[in-house]
Amino acid sequence: MKTKWMGKYLALLLACFPVSLPAEEPDCEKAMTTLDINYCAGLEQEAAEQEMQRYLEKSLERHSDDAELVAAIKQAQEAWQAYANAHCDSIYTMWREGTIRGVMSISCKTKLIRKRTHELWSDFLTYMDSTEPVLPEPVRE
Repeated sequence: MKTKWMGKYLALLLACFPVSLPAEEPDCEKAMTTLDINYCAGLEQEAAEQEMQRYLEKSLERHSDDAELVAAIKQAQEAWQAYANAHCDSIYTMWREGTIRGVMSISCKTKLIRKRTHELWSDFLTYMDSTEPVLPEPVRE
């Protein structure tokens, strides 16, 4: 599931944001060019996606004894993905006239991914009492 989703997303990302890789890896703390800024934002998004995937997999694992809940979590994730893509595509469209469009769309997606990761943690990986959560609280924006 992960590789299928990531492969489709990467193909869509490359189609929407024609980007060539920088000649050498930029210093993301000092990124100044549009190419470097987009590249660094993409790295941040990729890290956020990996973290979300980890929290999703742990949520499914924790509730693996409840097939109905697992199916519902998967369905919710698919619906969330459709929403996130559509919303961030609209951000890209809003900024379509400028070179900032790529980083604005990528930043939108990163922000939504972090929010979704926190929702997964809060809803499926914490307990009502003082029991430690299954995973630590993720960073959220």
